Amino acid sequence: MTPNDLFDLTGKVALVTGGSSGIGRMAAEGLVAAGARVLIASRKADACEAVAAELNGMDYAGSAEGFAGDVSTEAGIDALVAEVNKRTDKLHILMNNAGRTWGAAIGEHPYQAWEKLLSLNVTGMFHLTQQLLPLLKAASTPQDPARVVNVGSVMGDIPKGTSTYSYAVSKGAVHHMTRVLSNDLAPEGITVNAIAPGPFVSKMTAFAIGTEEGQKKSAEGVPLGRVGCPEDIAGALQYLCGRGGSYVSGAILPLSGGMQSNAPGS
Repeated sequence: MTPNDLFDLTGKVALVTGGSSGIGRMAAEGLVAAGARVLIASRKADACEAVAAELNGMDYAGSAEGFAGDVSTEAGIDALVAEVNKRTDKLHILMNNAGRTWGAAIGEHPYQAWEKLLSLNVTGMFHLTQQLLPLLKAASTPQDPARVVNVGSVMGDIPKGTSTYSYAVSKGAVHHMTRVLSNDLAPEGITVNAIAPGPFVSKMTAFAIGTEEGQKKSAEGVPLGRVGCPEDIAGALQYLCGRGGSYVSGAILPLSGGMQSNAPGS
């Protein structure tokens, strides 16, 4: 057994939602690099097509294709599922990454933020997974289950970033949904895990860590002393989706430099 055997994704088909930027973009590249055919979907088709073209221009073993897909509404999910079914009859990997955030101080956090956050971050994630079960089951084998990887957050585990109330609560829900789905789907040959990232540079976090100064300040709250980088996401996805991660289900994998277990010093 070689390292390539453990992380090789040749011949596998993956869907990454919200894959045109941020953590989704990092994950898509990691999957393509490991040999997978990656379907990249987000609300902006042109952005997805551009990322796919960029990845296909690199010297990677896999390939990418981009198209529009909206996970925030029932109609959008129906359309996305139909498009995926046109492109493949098996789905080995589903990465539920599409999401949004909202920040406002206590006393000012708007009512509509909860509906917007939960409808995409939780409801959309569940219903997309549910509708793609036939394709996931078709890809599963006894020794190589299909994989679902949900994107949670360190904020779903610890009470930090308290101005992002609706976001933090939605990610806590994602973590528990991951465990519930694992309980139901592992016997069906589908593993369900989540990653719980800390600070990574993306459009969503640009307001806080889009500058070198912002990254340095954010890193002060990370035990390992830095913000996350693309290789951290790529490596986690290659592990969870490859042979090396085939016996893991129901896990919440922290990618936060130790933030999830950090306690104030005495």
